[in-house]
Amino acid sequence: MEKKQVIILGSGPAGLTAAIYAKRAELDVLVLEKNTMSGGQVLNTYEVDNYPGLPGINGFDMGMKFREHADRLGVPFLSDEITEIERTKDGYVLRGNQGEYEGRALIVATGATHRHLGLEREEELTGRGVSYCATCDGAFFRGRDVAVIGGGDVAVEDAIFLARLCRKVYVVHRRDELRAAKSLQARLLSMENVEMVWNSVAKELTGDDLVDGLIVADTKTKETRRLEVDGVFVAVGILPNSSLALELADHDEGGYLRAGEDGVTSAPGLFVAGDVRTKPLRQIVTAVSDGANCITSVERYLER
Repeated sequence: MEKKQVIILGSGPAGLTAAIYAKRAELDVLVLEKNTMSGGQVLNTYEVDNYPGLPGINGFDMGMKFREHADRLGVPFLSDEITEIERTKDGYVLRGNQGEYEGRALIVATGATHRHLGLEREEELTGRGVSYCATCDGAFFRGRDVAVIGGGDVAVEDAIFLARLCRKVYVVHRRDELRAAKSLQARLLSMENVEMVWNSVAKELTGDDLVDGLIVADTKTKETRRLEVDGVFVAVGILPNSSLALELADHDEGGYLRAGEDGVTSAPGLFVAGDVRTKPLRQIVTAVSDGANCITSVERYLER
C-alpha cells in the first residue's frame, strides 16, 4: 500500500495546482488520476481566452503546461480508477482497480461534468460551436447569433450575459415558462435581441467543422425549425463527480461538497478543490485558486 502525507484525487487544474504547491511545500504527495492524461475538462476546450497571461491558448496546451510544471517538480502520478474511500484513524484509504493508497490528508479534486443533450454530433462539435460555459466562451461569439438551451437560473444568466455580446440570442426551453428566478426572467424578457423558443427541444446540430445551425422540434406540434446560429450553449445542469465522498463529508442537495475557499470540509483531513466544491463561479482560475488554498489548509492540518 502506498502511504503519503497527502493524496490528491484528480488531475484537472485544481488537482495539478495542489500538487505543485504540495511539492513546493516539501510534502510527500501522490496524485491519483482516473484518466491517463492530466488536465480534466480543460482538455476539451478549443480555446481559453480568460486565463490571465495566456490569452488564446487552446485547452489541450494549457492542460499540458500544468502537467509539465508538476513533472518538473517531480510530482508522482498514478493512473487508477478509485472505487472506494474509507476514513481510518490515520487518515484515508483509497481503493482502486490497481491498488490501495493511504494518506493522512486527502484532497478531492474530481471536478464536475456538464449534463449533455445526447445529440448525435454533440461531442464532435464541443469546442467548435457547442459550449457548456457562456462566461468561458461567450466572447468568441461577439456580434454573432447563438442559442442557449435550458430554462433554469444558469441558462437565463447565460442568455443575459450573451445578449450583451451577441447580435441575437435564442433561448430554447422545453416548457412554456422558465424555471429561473422571477427577477432574472424579467431582465431576460426585456432584452430586445432575445427570442424565446418555447415548448421546444434540440434535435440536431448542423455544420461541418463548426456549428452553423440548430434544429429544434416543437414538443406539441412536432414541427421542426432550424435556427441559424454559430454557437449553442448548453445549460441543462452540472453533475459534480462527488459520489465517492458523499458519505464522508457534508454536501448540498446537488451533491457538491461543502467547503469555503480554504477547502476545509466537515471531515477532518478531507479537503476539496475545484468544480466539485460549493462555489458561485466554476472557472479554471478559481480551480487553480482552490488548489493553492487547499495546500495551505493541509499544511495547517498536518502540523497539529
